[in-house]
Amino acid sequence: MPDVSKSPLAPRRFPRIPGVAGVRLAVAAAGIKYKRRNDLLLAALPQGTTAAGVFTRSGTASAPVIWCRDNITSGRARALLVNSGNANAFTGDRGMHDVRWSATRVAKALACRPAGVLVASTGVIGEPLPVHRIDTVFPRLIGELGNASWYQAARAITTTDTFPKGAYRRCQIGNTEITVAGIAKGSGMIAPNMATMLAFVFTDARIPAAVLRSVHSATVDRSFNCITVDSDTSTSDTSILVATGQARNAEPESISDRALKNFKQALLEVYVDLATQVVKDGEGASKFITIDVEGATSNTAARKVGLAIAESPLVKTAIAGEDANWGRIVMAVGKSQAQVDQQLLSVSMGGVLIAHRGQRVAGYTESIVDQHLTGSEIEITVNLGLGAGRARVWTCDLTHEYIRINAEYRT
Repeated sequence: MPDVSKSPLAPRRFPRIPGVAGVRLAVAAAGIKYKRRNDLLLAALPQGTTAAGVFTRSGTASAPVIWCRDNITSGRARALLVNSGNANAFTGDRGMHDVRWSATRVAKALACRPAGVLVASTGVIGEPLPVHRIDTVFPRLIGELGNASWYQAARAITTTDTFPKGAYRRCQIGNTEITVAGIAKGSGMIAPNMATMLAFVFTDARIPAAVLRSVHSATVDRSFNCITVDSDTSTSDTSILVATGQARNAEPESISDRALKNFKQALLEVYVDLATQVVKDGEGASKFITIDVEGATSNTAARKVGLAIAESPLVKTAIAGEDANWGRIVMAVGKSQAQVDQQLLSVSMGGVLIAHRGQRVAGYTESIVDQHLTGSEIEITVNLGLGAGRARVWTCDLTHEYIRINAEYRT
């Protein structure tokens, strides 16, 4: 693992996340890739827990992703096992065998079916998972259930991350207080073709599986599907939401149930918090970039334009160099394949209108935008002037450090 310092965009501290009723956490150091650090996480869940997941659309999805896709359709889960350092991707029949072995090992210890054990892996692609190392520490992992903190859990699932990522919110469903808590990992190979690399969110709310699935999908679409670091989609992308039901609130009947309003907002805030932390930990990142697209023919078109800007190496390197080269933004809008009329297009940076209705604004002074670009948080706004569609997308700049980190990843 390359030696990387903590991202300058990192939060000041990891949040003090409260416990979620019914969730028991344990971590262990199996030595899968990294020495002298926890690289294995187990979350045990009570009977009756509902679950929903969204996974990578990669054509080379990992064995754990395939396992979870097949088994989360039941809408139930009893455990989550995660390892870092090895993606168990492109590992053939052995990869699936190792996932089944892992799930069965957990299932026997927790007296549940293997299909109720969700599995996730992240790390190097193409290397067989050293399950014998997991087997060695497994008794200790089971014995430690309930003793790990959220910080330890978040740290155990990291790879090139420079800081662990966590978030929580409290809300109400009816008169019942609900907790939503989550952890995530991701730094490179991040593109919004579903989500971030790994994200696990837990709530004590009582929510039927079908409703949970709808809420989760809608939330992912507005958070993890709106971030990019380097336009590369991981083989391991996994976002899982579980609801233990321990809060005993009245069960909502559908996603449109009015009692879910505050819960949906709290969930979205947790997901956006985690997703933007991933961007702020983008490999080599020095600037956090928020892109707002307005006036599109639809929200989908607006996001397409936003991502075209966010994924452009020319835009990202210009911002890294603090160069107000707004022509690169215009270029990215044009290549997005969304409907565009350049005679209606407007571009702003840092709240300064640069171009309006297809040309540079008279009297525009670049020095004002240059000053904005010296900061660590950059704002870009594009108005297409075509309709009511809008979207917000997050990315980071592209620096020399990104090359160094990835060139040294396996050394």
